Amino acid sequence: MSVLESTPPRFTAEDAARIAAELFGLHARAAQLGSERDQAFLLDDGGAGAVLKISNSGEDAAVLDLEEAAVAHVHAVDPGLPLARPLAPRAVFGGHHLRLFEQLRGHKGDSGLGDEAVRELTAVHARLCLALRSFFHPAAGRELLWDVREAPRLRPLLDEIDDTKRRALAARSLDRFEERVLPVWPQLRAQVVHGDFNLDNLLLDERDRISGILDLGDCCHTALAADVAVALASLLRGRPPEDVFRVARLALDGYAPLRLEPLELELLGSLVAARLTAIVAISTWRVRRFPENADYIQSWDDDSWALLELFDALGPDAVARELRGAHASVATPSLARRRERATGALLTPLTYARPVHAVRAEGVWIHEADGSRLLDAYNNVPVVGHCHPRVTEAVVRQTRLLATHARYLYEPLVELAERLLATFPPNAGLDTVLLLNSGSEANDLAWRLATAVTGRGGALVTEHAYHGVTAAASDLSPEDWAAGARPPHVARIPPPGTAVDLDAAVTAALARLDGGLAATFLDGCLMSDGIHTPGDAELRLLVERTHAAGGLYVADEVQAGHGRTGPGLWSFVRHGVAPDIVTLGKPMGNGYPVAALVTRRELAERFPHAGATFSTFGGNPVAARAGLAVLDVLEDELLPARAVAVGERLRTTLARLEKPDVVEVRGTGLLAGVQLTGAGLARRVADELREAGILVGITGPAGDVLKIRPPLVFADEHTDLLVTALDRILA
Repeated sequence: MSVLESTPPRFTAEDAARIAAELFGLHARAAQLGSERDQAFLLDDGGAGAVLKISNSGEDAAVLDLEEAAVAHVHAVDPGLPLARPLAPRAVFGGHHLRLFEQLRGHKGDSGLGDEAVRELTAVHARLCLALRSFFHPAAGRELLWDVREAPRLRPLLDEIDDTKRRALAARSLDRFEERVLPVWPQLRAQVVHGDFNLDNLLLDERDRISGILDLGDCCHTALAADVAVALASLLRGRPPEDVFRVARLALDGYAPLRLEPLELELLGSLVAARLTAIVAISTWRVRRFPENADYIQSWDDDSWALLELFDALGPDAVARELRGAHASVATPSLARRRERATGALLTPLTYARPVHAVRAEGVWIHEADGSRLLDAYNNVPVVGHCHPRVTEAVVRQTRLLATHARYLYEPLVELAERLLATFPPNAGLDTVLLLNSGSEANDLAWRLATAVTGRGGALVTEHAYHGVTAAASDLSPEDWAAGARPPHVARIPPPGTAVDLDAAVTAALARLDGGLAATFLDGCLMSDGIHTPGDAELRLLVERTHAAGGLYVADEVQAGHGRTGPGLWSFVRHGVAPDIVTLGKPMGNGYPVAALVTRRELAERFPHAGATFSTFGGNPVAARAGLAVLDVLEDELLPARAVAVGERLRTTLARLEKPDVVEVRGTGLLAGVQLTGAGLARRVADELREAGILVGITGPAGDVLKIRPPLVFADEHTDLLVTALDRILA
């Protein structure tokens, strides 16, 4: 605390003018500028002018070396940053270090700064942080009370606060810092930072954009988020409470290049509160010692107290949510009621008797609002695991570069199309890709293509199939048909793999079709039919009968594809059949909406809408990058091969349960269906598994099959958790 305890220099303007002339040869009029522990003078020589800074006698020369080296480094890395440069070598006078800086032009900002100016200001701060991240100096490890890291050292200063309520408020702020921030401080990114990037140290032009960055007097090595908190505290003080978090979120938009991490965002409110506490505590302490500088020292006290009171009233969790853009926390029942009111009867009901209130996910785990976590053995959309960093980073990076439509030329679309085609067997003849948004859209287009190319209008599907939600795809989805309804152009066959005479079933179904067969649609894992494994001969027969009837065979790989059934990526490959059309969806972007239709060029060219088929978001560069990242992860992490091994162990372990309520265990790859003795039991078991922290689904025409279809990063230890819980529940 030596710098803060030492008496500031007390030179007059006349002294400053004389010193500037004697030491630096600059003859000018001097006017004093505000400063906390040093003195600064504006020197007007009728030309460019300059600023003379007279350092506190307690200042360490090594720290001044640090400041000067930091300025030089920033100008070398990012010359466009308006950081004041030194005009002459440092000098010493009367025990004080004297420095002459260039004069930058502009005015000081205040709490009335507009939205765009706020965002631009933090964007410049982000640039400065990035410029300093490759810089270090031995003196950067200095101990400085203004560094947020040093917040616990403020405790003795609180005794100087006369108001007991405010003293208690400041103490609570320090308590929270020590409880929430201090234990994880070593986990925060750290570097050399400006240390005091606030409105007093910035000059703005006529548009309120930064024209000058001043005073690296608090430059030090500390947490990057702490430097962000310093700027936020300055930007938010003095604003009406209803505007504080709106402006804070705009400010955080400007920090996008820093890619603030989840922990940094979680702690940001506590860091801002610690900075505010430092302002009011140090101010009170210094005013008692240097009352002649009270106006400058206390200039932000009232606004700092008001902001600190607001943060204290909300609490650190609510502040963190507001800064992230998520508003007040809502209990699960309340949120469910809001969902019902807002979406009415259109949206599908929530799964499980006690709905899952998901707030984040990682790998095979979904985390709920109450802090609990659930093992996800149900969702196939995050095929390579929830929020896989390779995929999320690919999406974020591409979002920053370009997000447009397919009428422009860009690499990701072409690269994804080529990568997809390379995954199909060479003898399949599949050489044309159209990228889309969803599996439903892909199946809808497959139907349009089939009817147009064949000139026929009938479809074959399995008894309880699901192929999407569009009007055409819904007609192809008996799972969604209303009771007693059947589109006249759709006929059903039993699912292959269920010990039926498939040849006879196809003959009977074709006889029921009016207008001839346009296409047969088959989900490769027969998910909605209860999860069955077709035999090779059955699928070859189905393809042959389809072609003989003049139709096209559509392999719906939306649920079965992307390695769930093994290294071939697509379920049809292991049966040795060659589909005319393949549709992809759900897992393709690991949660980002992207899908595809793959076919033969000669079929595509016969489509009346060839060359005119378009989807605004289909194949957009962000979606394409997500799809490419998924393919990379599948290959690099060997997930399809792992799916086979883990899935085999899963089904073997389930079969060993030998419970009377288990009718059969079915599946292939990383997919298992456990048929129970009734739908009511299946529903109860799924709900009890949810209460045990494990998510599974329900499928099958009777709703009596537990659907176990986890992300492909599911491992043996997760299998053991699931089977142990199921064993206990069935007992």
